[in-house]
Amino acid sequence: QVQLVESGGGLVQPGGSLRLSCRASGFTLAYYAVGWFRQAPGKEREGISFISDSDDSPYYADSVKGRFTISRDSAENTVYLQMNSLKSEDTAVYYCTAGGASNWNLHFADYGVHYRGKGTLVTVSS
Repeated sequence: QVQLVESGGGLVQPGGSLRLSCRASGFTLAYYAVGWFRQAPGKEREGISFISDSDDSPYYADSVKGRFTISRDSAENTVYLQMNSLKSEDTAVYYCTAGGASNWNLHFADYGVHYRGKGTLVTVSS
């Protein structure tokens, strides 16, 4: 079955860390660029991180730069999002997408997106 599945969300205290996983099945994730998005209740979707298919170069939105790290493990067919120094405003559903766009601008505008996960909930609260 071809799918993209996120995991690793949960409840964490402010200042804590979580690692989200975006695992592909039925296709080779290494051939695709991958983006992470989040959507908080009542807010618009926000593209927060991207890793290219060509050289794994990363992109981070200003809201997460310096706190989040995106990485790819081709052997595991997975892209990770390490989230440190979490804040209450990071609370959202996080989901990943895979596609052929060569840069984050296009990917975040949904150009060339082939696969979408259903999301994992991250709650940052004391």
